[in-house]
Amino acid sequence: MMLLSPEVTAVLYLIAAVCFILALKGLSSPKSARRGNLIGAFGALLAMVVVFLSTELDNVALILGVIAVGTVIAVPASRMVKMTQMPQLVALFNGVGGGAAALVALLELTHVDDLGSVIAVAFTVLVGAVSFSGSAITFAKLQELMPTRPIVFPGAPVVISLVALGALASAVWLVLSGDTTAAYVLLALGTALGVLVVLPVGGADVPIVISLLNAFTGLTVAASGLVLGNTLLLVAGTLVGASGTILTRAMASAMGRSVAGTLFGAFRGGSSAGSTAQSDRPVRSSSAEDVAILLGYAQRVIVVPGYGLAVAQAQHTMAELATTLEAKGIEVVFGIHPVAGRMPGHMNVLLAEANVPYEVLAEMDEVNPQFKNCDVALVVGANDVVNPAAKTSPGSPIYGMPILDVASARQVVFLKRSMRPGFAGIENDLLFEPQTTLLFGDAKDSLTKVLTAVKNL
Repeated sequence: MMLLSPEVTAVLYLIAAVCFILALKGLSSPKSARRGNLIGAFGALLAMVVVFLSTELDNVALILGVIAVGTVIAVPASRMVKMTQMPQLVALFNGVGGGAAALVALLELTHVDDLGSVIAVAFTVLVGAVSFSGSAITFAKLQELMPTRPIVFPGAPVVISLVALGALASAVWLVLSGDTTAAYVLLALGTALGVLVVLPVGGADVPIVISLLNAFTGLTVAASGLVLGNTLLLVAGTLVGASGTILTRAMASAMGRSVAGTLFGAFRGGSSAGSTAQSDRPVRSSSAEDVAILLGYAQRVIVVPGYGLAVAQAQHTMAELATTLEAKGIEVVFGIHPVAGRMPGHMNVLLAEANVPYEVLAEMDEVNPQFKNCDVALVVGANDVVNPAAKTSPGSPIYGMPILDVASARQVVFLKRSMRPGFAGIENDLLFEPQTTLLFGDAKDSLTKVLTAVKNL
């Protein structure tokens, strides 16, 4: 029984769509991100309630039961996920969204008869399948369930091309015939294509692919809106597709590569390889006490946090160290690379979790001119984003990538677990410069020792 008229339904869908737009606006700043998430969640809840009240549904009990099961799984899982694992969670969300859209399109195939709807079904099945399987591979790479390095086999470009052509041929077959067999063949080829496209992507580039697949999922949701005649799905999917595309371009630019180079760079040697080789070149290492003296007698310190800080869960210790230095009259600024952590905004959220004020977080373009006037640059768990090779070595896999100009600082202190290179698999020449001091060990343990020594100065 439908309790809402079409007019009321349209108005409520419009309110939900506005909520989604305001949510994206809120997510553009760390200060308003929490509010944006709540507004988006309210919009999604409103949309779901409207569906139940405005549509004749069969098996309502089964639908509610499935929602309950999903809630029971999702709530504790989301609470247990660490901040360092957020990209993996996003990858799973992408995959589930794309897979769900593909399945819905398959179910609707027998209920559509116009050419436009059949084209939308073919598009949704293909792109949704690519998003599902590709996201599964990105999750496995980031979770280190499989090698993070590019996986390339002989003849891979030919195989990928043949599978892609087969998928397009199946899509044409589906559009011309409306045959469910064609739809299942398209689903299988799309799933294979998603795996084949993501396998050659190196670990450092995986977050870019996650963002790209997020855009794909948005497009499949929008196409599902066309198939189902649901305007809200069309609006929501378009928003996700557009924002995902913008984010993908921004991340690729921050890494100094094109989207095509990210996906297919391994075939021409241009993707990050994720080497585990360690250098045997001599470096200048120091103790926590010596680092504390450098920091304690500085006037300006710029902290460059990276994924190593996130993995060590050292953000709270880092925040306390910054507060201690500020209490001694030392200016402390955090220089944030666009892809610090794993994804844009990831490091900002991590530091906000430790109550680091937004005012001391400076983006790359803002902080780079400040390095030449800074006494100490403290690099915690970052590597490729401060590697001068991005500017000086044309043959380097990171050449052209915008970096933080840490090399301009008077003194550089690197907190590293070992001499193992970053995801790009190349040595960081900055480690061997005379103004650079290394403090080896787990980031949290090293920062704790430095913090204790600074308090004792």
